[in-house]
Amino acid sequence: MRARPARPRRGTGGATGLTDTARRIIRLNNGFQLLFNLLWWMPVFYAYQKAAGLSDGQIFGIQSIYYVAFCLLEIPTGLIADRIGTRNCLRAGAVVMTAANLAPVVSASYTGFLLHFLAIAAGRSLTSGAASAYLYDGLRAERCDEHYLRAEGTARALGLAAKVVCWPLVGPLMALAHPAPYVLSAASAAGSLVCAVLLPRLAGPKAGADTDRGDGGRRGGAFLRDAGTALRCVASSPWLALVMMQGVAIFTLSRICQVNLFQPILLDHGIGEASHGGVLAAMTVAEAVASARPQWLSRRLPPVAWVSVLSLALAGTLAAMTLGGPWVVVLLLCLFAAATGFAFPVQRKLVNDAVPAHAPRATLLSVESIVDRAVCALAAIAAGAYLSAGHLDALLWHSALATAVLLGVFQLLLRSGVARGDRDGNRGVRPQPAGRGEAGTGSGGNALTEAGDGATDLADAGEASEAGNPGRKEALEADHAPRRPRTT
Repeated sequence: MRARPARPRRGTGGATGLTDTARRIIRLNNGFQLLFNLLWWMPVFYAYQKAAGLSDGQIFGIQSIYYVAFCLLEIPTGLIADRIGTRNCLRAGAVVMTAANLAPVVSASYTGFLLHFLAIAAGRSLTSGAASAYLYDGLRAERCDEHYLRAEGTARALGLAAKVVCWPLVGPLMALAHPAPYVLSAASAAGSLVCAVLLPRLAGPKAGADTDRGDGGRRGGAFLRDAGTALRCVASSPWLALVMMQGVAIFTLSRICQVNLFQPILLDHGIGEASHGGVLAAMTVAEAVASARPQWLSRRLPPVAWVSVLSLALAGTLAAMTLGGPWVVVLLLCLFAAATGFAFPVQRKLVNDAVPAHAPRATLLSVESIVDRAVCALAAIAAGAYLSAGHLDALLWHSALATAVLLGVFQLLLRSGVARGDRDGNRGVRPQPAGRGEAGTGSGGNALTEAGDGATDLADAGEASEAGNPGRKEALEADHAPRRPRTT
């Protein structure tokens, strides 16, 4: 009997197939990302806390503390990942997330919800960069790194699909058992822990901290040095500073509306919490479709003009929500999400193009992400004050007017020539290829995800759209190698 020829090992060359280990890594990563980010409570957390007796000031105060905590945990959790390894970091994050989702079940009080969101911030900070770092290093160890972008995008897409399917069920399930959204979220997080435990150990010098745990201090020092360089780069580049300012404004506006205000807006128009999951799912689809199709925007306008136009569209929809009925508001929320989806990829490219050739790109975007969260913290406090006074319509109008004024100032600075030389100097500078520690390689920012972002920590609730867009902000959250860029 003639022996069959030995089958060549796949994954040893350029555009190759996947090895068995690479397939296992991808499958388990898909399961981890889907389950870890599946926060069933996202469509109803505001109504749930109101039912527990919390005031608007307390609810939005907790959100503000959450954003600040996420900022403060960015660097320490990066150092932890460097020291204990990305795989162990994923396991720790899954444990923390499981406990976080059970906190409101054990204690539906201000203290319980505060502990819940602080733990959510810790869990998401532990995993947001480590998950992508593990996937990247694992595929590279198997010489299958050319499959990384597709694997990352597939994981985001599966997470988005899960939210679209599950979120409309939250209202009926909550009617059957009030704590169901949090219990199901804890069960999902526990499932992600199982996936993390089953992840294979990485081997080789590029396997991240799983095999090299002694350089966390050096990497932390390198990050701090890069952060100083990044801040000096912003100070010396007016064009980059202007573009980043525009990005912070868009991010804050979209996050506060899509995550913090969409439930109060629906309730104010008589749309019960049983329907909130379906509305959030529709917003997620609208944002994801737009985020994946930036080419639908005409080339008659330059990118910076498109971002301004889309920002005005966001402001206009906010103001219009005060005038329409329930169905009009739902349509406007979907249009708001679509405009956000169009704006983020264009804005992200503007920032990447504005970064000078030898600047620490990933660190610059990480610093920008921290600023984003800090501004969101202030905006959450203001939103809570407006809602506590019963002035939701005034909040929407003032947000729209503030956006218009900020865009006016931006355009005046742009046309005054303040950044003209700097802008011309960067024009034609090709952005550095996005490598392991650089922005643009991850699969998508937020999407209404940060609820599950990608951005989707609570902050990722605005990031499900990242599923279709590798350049989206919420996936660009990073601190330093070996973790992937991050923003949540």
